[in-house]
Amino acid sequence: MSAEGPTSSTEIPPPRRPKVIKTNQQQVLLYVVLTLLLSLATVWAGRAWWHNSETLTFAVGAPNSDEALFATKLATLLKNNASRFRIKIVNNADSAKALAQFDRRQADLAVLRTDAKVPLRARALAILEHDLVLLLGPGNKKIKSLAELKKKKVAVLAENDSSLALVRSVLDIPADSPDATKIQMAPQGATLDKLFAPANGFGAVIAVVHASRAVRDKAYQQVAKRGGFTLNAIDEAKALARKFPGISEETLTAGTLSSSPEIPDDDLDTIGLEWLLVAQSRMSATTAGDLARIVYENKSALGLDSGFATHIEPASVEKDAYVMAHQGAADYINDDTKSFMDKYSDMMYLGAAALSVIGSIFAAIYAKITRIAPEKAGELSTAVLDVGERIEHAHSLDQLECLQDELESILRGAVIGLRDGTISTDGLDTFKLGYEFVRDEIGMRRDYLKRHASEIEKATIPAALPPPEDSNVVVVKTAQSA
Repeated sequence: MSAEGPTSSTEIPPPRRPKVIKTNQQQVLLYVVLTLLLSLATVWAGRAWWHNSETLTFAVGAPNSDEALFATKLATLLKNNASRFRIKIVNNADSAKALAQFDRRQADLAVLRTDAKVPLRARALAILEHDLVLLLGPGNKKIKSLAELKKKKVAVLAENDSSLALVRSVLDIPADSPDATKIQMAPQGATLDKLFAPANGFGAVIAVVHASRAVRDKAYQQVAKRGGFTLNAIDEAKALARKFPGISEETLTAGTLSSSPEIPDDDLDTIGLEWLLVAQSRMSATTAGDLARIVYENKSALGLDSGFATHIEPASVEKDAYVMAHQGAADYINDDTKSFMDKYSDMMYLGAAALSVIGSIFAAIYAKITRIAPEKAGELSTAVLDVGERIEHAHSLDQLECLQDELESILRGAVIGLRDGTISTDGLDTFKLGYEFVRDEIGMRRDYLKRHASEIEKATIPAALPPPEDSNVVVVKTAQSA
């Protein structure tokens, strides 16, 4: 053994701390931002879906026709009220061509008069106007029946030729018969005075007019004051209504056309027609119901200055109606509209399922971008065995205590990780076996160091110098003089 004693113990490497799994704060912030963006996108998408504009094509006649002007007013109303509906107006040469376009499914909406050929898929949303058929005779001459009327030359005072066909049908006069020439369209701008003038030779005038316009027209009152015409009842009105489903039985109350003189002077029976706002049968009930509601609730805003559509009425919901009401309009009229939950419960369930799937996807993404995959408990065995390999290099109780602390720190980290889910139970038995093995090794090393503590201490203290040998001592004597 040298003077410096035995070789000092090998320095123990610094303990390795167990891996602590932490959440990256930047990733958490990114997740929060993504979550907010997803929420905003979901709200925006829902709002866009709810308020998504639906464009409806409206087929009408000439731009100056009543139905075209009504369509324009409806389009303006929807736009000003920020409705989800938008109206695209398509003009045609006349109402017949507009209905033909509707019948070809090239339009969603149209206006028809009930004497027209009704498209098979047309469903009524509202009654816009009533047309009255007025049987007028010159002066004080009364016309007692339609049979008597067939013998006369008749002028049809109306806006279009469809009324001429109506009158010929009512009088049962075929268009190709000789008597058809007796039924003529009145010239545009013709007045009752001119039509009843002897030069024209008309024995009667049949006026087909809007009811709202007839009550406003002062011309009837002015002509009546001059004794120019007599308003006659159509006694066959009920029979005609049964014969022609598009014709309705109407009653003119006293004073409808003129209050002074009173025309008629008593309630009077006649026939009439209806102008219907119709939609395609394939239109959804929700769309039809919402559109009908808008029309009913804005009657005053949709009426024309001429009087057309100033008395909008709900469509007939009877099963025997000439044009069946659309189911959506019927539900609104009958107050059978479904509640929000009734309408969208199925959609809400589907939405909840979709959100659940989306949430699961984002949870998986969150786990990927914000958390490290859980470490297997078996992987911690490597750190435990590394502590075990350094036990033999511990030559003091202090060094051994450091190893003990490191081992306990690994155990503490494993327990915390198992609790937080950052460490999986995979290989937990291996970890426990390694931990117990190293713990026992530390205990055995501690006992060993305690038993040999004195020897180790002596080995680390340098040996004392040996006493000098006698052979090497020189005695010097000093002689003293006497």
